[in-house]
Amino acid sequence: MTRQERTAWGFVLPVLAIILFVFALPTVLALALSVTDYSIYALADWGALRFVGLGNFTDLLTTPLFWRALGNTALFALLGVPMAVGTSLAAALLLHDASVRWKPLWRVLLFAPYVTSVVATAVVWRFLLNTRFGLLNHALGWVGVPPVDWLGDPHASIPAILLFVTWKIFGYNMIVFTAALSAVPHDLMEAARLDGASRWTRFRHVTLPAIGPTLLLAAVMSVAGFLQIFAEPYVMTLGGPAQSTTTVLYFMFDEGFKWWNLGQASAVAFILFLMILALTLVQARIGRRYEWL
Repeated sequence: MTRQERTAWGFVLPVLAIILFVFALPTVLALALSVTDYSIYALADWGALRFVGLGNFTDLLTTPLFWRALGNTALFALLGVPMAVGTSLAAALLLHDASVRWKPLWRVLLFAPYVTSVVATAVVWRFLLNTRFGLLNHALGWVGVPPVDWLGDPHASIPAILLFVTWKIFGYNMIVFTAALSAVPHDLMEAARLDGASRWTRFRHVTLPAIGPTLLLAAVMSVAGFLQIFAEPYVMTLGGPAQSTTTVLYFMFDEGFKWWNLGQASAVAFILFLMILALTLVQARIGRRYEWL
């Protein structure tokens, strides 16, 4: 082994060790627990641990709340990913415009929600969305709209949480898109403009292909993030009203740390892992089709 190879392994091994102990090992252990009835009784006495095979998975298939949580999670992802990625890209395009002044200031202000505490900001948004004295309903009252029970109405709870989540996270992708837009070839944009291409045509045929890999990355990260949404509904609605905001991760938390059914919670975690993996593979295939990978 040459000196350069030893140096390379010296840099790589710590990262591989972190991946092994933080990601790979917990995944294997969760899979092992998912085929047992590991519970609070097994915590006290390992003799109470039994192998149940696929029993936890078949039980989940007959649990209505699991399917409700799965549907809620899918709805969060279907609505939230376009909202988060779309607002991020729109903000990045606005800030990329040459006519915008004080760009660093706007970037800091728009990125600030991303680095604030989820719990703290969720509590603030609970007050903003309050039915009686929330600022949002107060503003709606100015235009004659009656108060909306944002967090108490099953039909309004998911849109309300999505509004908060989009505000909270879009700043990260905005910064990533801003960096990608700065790498778009200026000569191609200028040539398209001189040829009479409209703003939309330039975006579709010049900007979008250039930022395609970044758009794919934002989509992959956003899908994984929305499928793992937990803190926001936990703080704002506790999974309600009428279980309308109970997500897969929220259901897993209840099974594991409320009812101490850790074997079934591990089964939920493994199903969520397979869902994210499958969707990531689909997105990667789409990326290869458009030569973004």
